[in-house]
Amino acid sequence: MKNMGNPWALLPLLAFLLIFIGSGIATGDFNSIPIIVIVAVTAGIALAMNKRKPLMEKVEIFTKGAGHPDIILMAIIFILAGAFSGTAKGMGAVDSTVNLALSLIPQNLLMVGIFIIACFISLSMGTSMGTVVALAPIGIALSAETDISVALAMAAIIGGAMFGDNLSVISDTTIAAVRTQGTKMTDKFRVNFLIVLPAALLTALILGILTAGQESVVSSGDYSLLKVVPYLGVLAAALIGMNVILVLSGGILLAGMIGIADGSYTFVSFLQMIAEGMASMQTLAIIAILIGGVVEIIRFNGGIDYLLHLATSKIKTRRGAEFGIASLVSLTNLSTANNTIAIIIAGPLAKKIADQYEIDPRKSASILDIFACFVQGTIPYGAQMLAASGLAAISPVSIMAYSIYPILIGICGVIAILINFPKLKN
Repeated sequence: MKNMGNPWALLPLLAFLLIFIGSGIATGDFNSIPIIVIVAVTAGIALAMNKRKPLMEKVEIFTKGAGHPDIILMAIIFILAGAFSGTAKGMGAVDSTVNLALSLIPQNLLMVGIFIIACFISLSMGTSMGTVVALAPIGIALSAETDISVALAMAAIIGGAMFGDNLSVISDTTIAAVRTQGTKMTDKFRVNFLIVLPAALLTALILGILTAGQESVVSSGDYSLLKVVPYLGVLAAALIGMNVILVLSGGILLAGMIGIADGSYTFVSFLQMIAEGMASMQTLAIIAILIGGVVEIIRFNGGIDYLLHLATSKIKTRRGAEFGIASLVSLTNLSTANNTIAIIIAGPLAKKIADQYEIDPRKSASILDIFACFVQGTIPYGAQMLAASGLAAISPVSIMAYSIYPILIGICGVIAILINFPKLKN
């Protein structure tokens, strides 16, 4: 008889959602309680369950999940990605890239240009939040000089930011999707890129139509082509299949050497920036480790079996299983307002569904990332939307009306499942 699992084992997950959503509704701020504290409370609830087992035995189960090689490798890559992003930004790579792109934008394609810049910056930096913060002031200035809605400008930047968040080989969402599904960064990138490319092209076309006739004299600052090299180097090395740890380590050294050579860094300040970049990702690394432990206890107590039975009871085909994975990560993201955490939570169950229905891990990883970014880019209480609306002093709801790219990647994801695109060979 098939194991139906134990629904009570899901109590820690339910507590996590209730605390997060409840505190957000009560305070009007979904970041009022640090999410790492909520995850720690969830871990405590998980350890308190199953009174038949001694505490130390449950602790061993927890540490087994928290210390799983995939979880620890994920945490290491998070930290290295933070170090690269910090060192590249600290030596002026972001400013040079933005100014270079601004100098090349045709004056009648402002929003198309800002969307493309956001795509490249987020693809290079691996962070949607960093992209939004870096480009929002430029979008606000462009809006002030034209009749282009500031909400549209913010939406174009968020759309480009989600492009890189979904595709970048050093994005935390990509790292989480790849590690939970057991595939390679470059393989997932190729499959994912084929699915979302039409969305990016169509977004650029729509933005061009919506802002036709609007022109502004964009004043770009100074830039150095040499400072763009770390981003180009990391992208090139990752796309040819180099190990991601080597890619990130090489990128850190390259950014440091260029920064020291042009006087942006001393050797000591370079090392300090590495430490700051690592520290910026340590919370996410700890959350990943804690969630790994919680999920392992839930699995041991029968919660994963119950979810798997519940999720697959109506599934009859591989296509249905792919829609099941998409729904699972979308609902988790709606509840957590964080696409990386949504993937870390939903990933293990998605892997079981993918294995059961023989879904290629490249496709399951792409589905996880695409639908998580689709939800993250459209919800008004997501960090990206809140950051952009706060900087522009507008309501996040006004930005939602122009969330063109996030909506289109959701549509492209659905179409890819329906027509089994792309056709993958083992």
